[in-house]
Amino acid sequence: MKVISWNLLHMGGAAVQDVAALIEWQKPDLLLMQEATEAIESLPKLVAGHFHREPLPGRKYGLAAWSPHRLPTPRTLSLPVSTMPGRRPPRVAQVLRIGEITFANVHLSHGQLLNRLQLMRVARSLEGPAAVIGDYNAVGPTALPGFRDVGPRQPTHVAQNMLGVRLDRCLVRGLRCADAKALTRGPSDHCPILLDLHAA
Repeated sequence: MKVISWNLLHMGGAAVQDVAALIEWQKPDLLLMQEATEAIESLPKLVAGHFHREPLPGRKYGLAAWSPHRLPTPRTLSLPVSTMPGRRPPRVAQVLRIGEITFANVHLSHGQLLNRLQLMRVARSLEGPAAVIGDYNAVGPTALPGFRDVGPRQPTHVAQNMLGVRLDRCLVRGLRCADAKALTRGPSDHCPILLDLHAA
């Protein structure tokens, strides 16, 4: 199963035409998006297919999924929030069951302890073969019992147009990954990541 994940960058990043061009180029079975605005909802008018978007609470953007195949209605999973003053709005994960595989589309918080707690919450909610894919906002290892990191190893984000970091990742359980690579970045500050996933 060919899966792509892309943080679109909601302000001045990838527009719906850029997403449609990526689909035409790579022809994925599933495209997961982070920072998807309401404008991305017109994607099926350009490339047909099936689409679901889940806005993040208190934000104008959110998580989205597209497929040329019929998609089940995703489940929304609330994630742990910071208790610090001035904390950001809460985050959610978009969970889709496709065949025997459960996919969690994530855009985790920037706090390095908090995003690990969010990741553990996602992992505990998934049954059977599963993949947690998206923008982890994590620096350093992201280990989960029973999961393997199969995402591309090269940097996927350029911080302030200077420093390359690997923020976009994929952890899997009960799956094998035949291929993983970062694609050309395009108008976003994140590279799309491509993964070829199969049941183990």
